[in-house]
Amino acid sequence: MGLLERPGERSGVVHPGLPYLPPGTERHLVPGGGSRAVQVSAGDEIIVIDREGGQAGELLAFGRDGRADAGLLGARGAVPADGLRAALLASRSGRAVAGVLKEAGCDLDEARAIALHGPESRPGDSISFTAQGDALIVLAAPGGPMQPQAQDTPTELLLYIRRPAPAARPVFHAPDPLGAPLTDQVIRPGQAHVYEVPAGAYIQILDVQGRECSDFQAFSRRSIDRGQPREIDPTATRTMTGSVYPMPGLHAKYWNTDLEPLVEIVQDTCGRHDTFGLACTARYYEDAGYPGHVNCTDNINAGLDPYGVAPRGGWPAINFFFNTQLDATHAIETQEPWSRPGDYVLLKALTDLVCVSTACPDDIDAANGWTPTEIQLRTYMTPEPVPRSIGWRKTPEDDVQQTKETGFHAAFARHTRDFTEYAGYWMPNSFPGVGTLGEYWACRDKAAIMDLSALRKYEVTGPDAEALMQLCATRNVAKLAVGQVVYTAICADHGGMIDDGTIFRLGAQNFRWVGGTDDSGLWLREMAEKHGLNAQVRNSTDQLCNVAVQGRLSRAILSDIFWTPPAQPTVAELGWFRFTIARLGGYDGTPVVISRTGYTGELGYEVFCHPGDATTVFDAIWEKGHPQGLQPLGLAALDILRIESGLAFAGHEFDDQTDPFEAGIGFTVPLKNDVQFIGRPALEGRKAAPQKKLVGLELEGSEVPAHGDCLRLGRVQVGVITSATRSPILGRTIALARVFADHAAPGTALEVGQLDGHQKRLKAVVVPFPHFDPTKARAKGDYD
Repeated sequence: MGLLERPGERSGVVHPGLPYLPPGTERHLVPGGGSRAVQVSAGDEIIVIDREGGQAGELLAFGRDGRADAGLLGARGAVPADGLRAALLASRSGRAVAGVLKEAGCDLDEARAIALHGPESRPGDSISFTAQGDALIVLAAPGGPMQPQAQDTPTELLLYIRRPAPAARPVFHAPDPLGAPLTDQVIRPGQAHVYEVPAGAYIQILDVQGRECSDFQAFSRRSIDRGQPREIDPTATRTMTGSVYPMPGLHAKYWNTDLEPLVEIVQDTCGRHDTFGLACTARYYEDAGYPGHVNCTDNINAGLDPYGVAPRGGWPAINFFFNTQLDATHAIETQEPWSRPGDYVLLKALTDLVCVSTACPDDIDAANGWTPTEIQLRTYMTPEPVPRSIGWRKTPEDDVQQTKETGFHAAFARHTRDFTEYAGYWMPNSFPGVGTLGEYWACRDKAAIMDLSALRKYEVTGPDAEALMQLCATRNVAKLAVGQVVYTAICADHGGMIDDGTIFRLGAQNFRWVGGTDDSGLWLREMAEKHGLNAQVRNSTDQLCNVAVQGRLSRAILSDIFWTPPAQPTVAELGWFRFTIARLGGYDGTPVVISRTGYTGELGYEVFCHPGDATTVFDAIWEKGHPQGLQPLGLAALDILRIESGLAFAGHEFDDQTDPFEAGIGFTVPLKNDVQFIGRPALEGRKAAPQKKLVGLELEGSEVPAHGDCLRLGRVQVGVITSATRSPILGRTIALARVFADHAAPGTALEVGQLDGHQKRLKAVVVPFPHFDPTKARAKGDYD
């Protein structure tokens, strides 16, 4: 959220996902290295905020004659617009801005820009201008590729426009079309729209104002022509996909009862829909005491009548944005939709279709947030495939981002199509040509390479960088040497874990945080502001991608292809939890940072590079390693490896209600020193009087329990399974579990409860963990 937004609030209910801007205020996000063009009028106020700190900006204003004139903003242009020119070439959005400037006849050749912010600006710093006349303004956040050993990552700027004559209340407008639409139809609440879509075309259904449901149904045109209409069947769809509703990815199609796929969901920025309920019916409103209420089923019947489709008392439909869930009594309950203003689903027609979409008129419950609003329908025919994407937000109130491909995606895509969405990125799940077990054994016996680019990277710099890291990390950061890495927890005041990750020390006041989620990076920035520390925390995730090369052959493979300068250790010399700055092949080669770290329990390394160099780096490692048995490794095989090695995973072994001791990583909290950090007082109390403990389990049978299964001693629940797998190298089923401390002693016999927790039991016994290589000899490189 920016500085001008406030969470939506009414009658004591806060909606962070619906941030409220003052009337007449617009917000535009300018990505690091990118640009944005906006039309302004005389009297408009332009506010530019440096969101993360340290980011320069270039602002230009073009008059009606196409010439840049800083006087239109009451300022003087002082610098050449080189940053903007580079930004216009750097991305698809930049090229779109270039197209706007070209269409407006703007002359960039002699343009000079207003310089904004810079290396010394603090997070949240703002600069404002007032438009002296009508103008097309362009804001750029300049920045080129960040080298892996550097920390000059470009970050976001926020652009706000305050109009002097605001609307009476905030009104959201549909986002720009994805292309030239074939259909662009506003569907008002209580209306249905029937439309035909050819095979290969795209259907975009937008919730313009947020919190509005739209029933969707599609018929095969061939089935209508032969007088036997076949529409999407929710039950067939759930059966074929194995999920309550499809999502972009491998299991993305909607099916009819002939098991013919009709549409595929390609993009979804909301992520919560319904396939269980009917479109609202006259009977529903009548039973609630509202006879004669307009309803979607009657509207669908009327719209489909010209196609000879028989009317129904209730239409099964795909209820986009409709938020239903099962409660503890297995009843279906309805709550307000998750959708925000501008959220949409994008479908691809797999055959010629007749479709119907509605804007639900339900105003008697929370289905539409109590206030039905319009739905925008657009269809497109585009020659290029649209990338699959699931909307991702760092926080509920943040801007939606599409699922990204990492720098290594193209290289791994040569070996698999099995990608799964993980924290906003498409990550390889398995490699069918090798198989999950083949990937696993390659890592245990020889070597494997996997994409870890979804890990979040943040550059922490400034005079108080060490003080900030020490305040937030449980480790003694002052003892961390330049070139060293340390694994640590980050905790809140109550001792619960926000994240785990590694700290790289690049200089006296230069750190790189590598964590599992953005929560920890945002926490670092919040704590810097709260405690008045002069430190910048800037997101570099999209400037640094990394592969892990793990296994007993990893050192030999990497030693042969990476050169290090005399002042840096070679790969062969690199100690455990140390890093080196290297280059591919020689002095002039591709720059990388290599750390001796991993998540498999084997000797291993991580190689960090800029996304633009990722394919080159992968190819070099593959060319050297594959003849020796190097194989690609996906998330499924990684899960087996890390469970065997007793390594914690967010959402399984820990969350913000779990302290490091309960997560099995108490070694990251050395309380014998006097170093103060957030959460220390709470952790001292928790350690003195532990309530729960992470333990290992061995199970008698071959069945693998699921995360969240209960652990029982007799009829009493005493714990919960956090992770479990069938261990190939041990030949038995193993698990990690959090149990009450009184029942955590090795040798304690417990049972995993399944079905209702009582009717089926899996016998288990508490054992020490890690189950495999408890001394971590292999991770230290000792294979003798």
